[in-house]
Amino acid sequence: MGVPRQMHFIGFCIAGPNWHHNGSWRHDESDAVDALDPKRYENIARILEEGKFDGLFFVDVLTLFDTFGKSFAANLRQPGQIFLLEPLQLLSRMAAVTQHLGLAATMSTAFYHPFHIARAFASLDHISGGRAAWNVVTSANDREAQNFGMDKLMERGLRYDHAEEVIEACQALWNSWDEDALILDRKNGVYADPDKVHYVNFEGKWVKTRGPLQTPRSPQTSPVLMQAGSSERGREFAGRWAEVLFTLQHDKAEMQAFYADIKSRLDKNGRPPNHCAVLPAIDIIVGETESIAKEKAAYLNSLVSPELGVAEISNAMGVDLSGYPLDKPLVDMEINQGSRGVFDNILKGSEKKNLTLREAGQHFGISELTPQLIGTPEMIADHMQDLFESEACDGFVIVPSLTPSGYAQFVKSVVPELQRRGIYRKDYTGRTFRENLRS
Repeated sequence: MGVPRQMHFIGFCIAGPNWHHNGSWRHDESDAVDALDPKRYENIARILEEGKFDGLFFVDVLTLFDTFGKSFAANLRQPGQIFLLEPLQLLSRMAAVTQHLGLAATMSTAFYHPFHIARAFASLDHISGGRAAWNVVTSANDREAQNFGMDKLMERGLRYDHAEEVIEACQALWNSWDEDALILDRKNGVYADPDKVHYVNFEGKWVKTRGPLQTPRSPQTSPVLMQAGSSERGREFAGRWAEVLFTLQHDKAEMQAFYADIKSRLDKNGRPPNHCAVLPAIDIIVGETESIAKEKAAYLNSLVSPELGVAEISNAMGVDLSGYPLDKPLVDMEINQGSRGVFDNILKGSEKKNLTLREAGQHFGISELTPQLIGTPEMIADHMQDLFESEACDGFVIVPSLTPSGYAQFVKSVVPELQRRGIYRKDYTGRTFRENLRS
């Protein structure tokens, strides 16, 4: 009898005080005041490796959000999501205190040249012994573009075309050294065989690079490629490239349809189904009893700032909501139809259907629409197992409301329950991040 299919977990990280819960930094157990201290992230990495997570990834946005009131004041004073440190620097520190955990950084194809991307991730792959991953984003905020000397981003469809070309160029660079190019023969004085290192001479519509990469082929050859996106073009992109697909969905039937669609796109690209892990995000609050878990959630949620939540909705929509009355129902607000998607998702995820803007800010500030599981380890394991075994996912991106205790409690209580049920690994079996993801 074969080993049952195993769940996969990726930990969500931001190099800043708050992640998805905008009041968590005020909690006594929060490590938010250490957001500039690399030891904070080393501690998180150790916890996730103890829990046999496949990896972690850093979300990153290259601007201070300033849509609300045309100022970044609302997002700094409280604070909202702010991205303080460059992720690759932190991952090098985290690599030094772990042996198996996959390490992913976000890097935008809109601003970085393929040569820079290829060298950065090949270096991380060497430093970590084959655990590097690249969370590929095309960026969505013109304010990021303006930080890089551009007026605005490319049109969305073109951003995907450009991203595909960037990845193709990176793949060529990562393969510019043959596996046996390094000779390391001190006796005869031969370090590398130049005949096994090749020019790339890649020239596309948007990018060109001569190569070769000066970094030898890394343990994985290329980093694991991660992506988030559920649009038609995003799914098409994932079918060709993604090895981890980060999603945000609430409805089981919707998750199952999305999962089946992605697996069919893998097949059309000649890729086996286990070559892309579909991982929806969930926020978990666990307690010894259901009432204790609910008390934890209630206290955390009492720390939320609805006003900051409205500013965060502004950022997500790209619409300045500072002039709108806080106690007006969302359904009555005159917002451009193209920007109403965030409102629609808030209404879909809320039990109350006539939310005011203030109530929407409270709701959004709790988890930025990430589904929450609140309960005992057994209750949470039941829900996760149901989604996993009904082919709605391959596992989950774990987004804790509170760090580091949210991760620590999940690892201490939920992970052993899943292991007892035989659907989560008790130890790592692969040598690299990619091998563990496919096991």
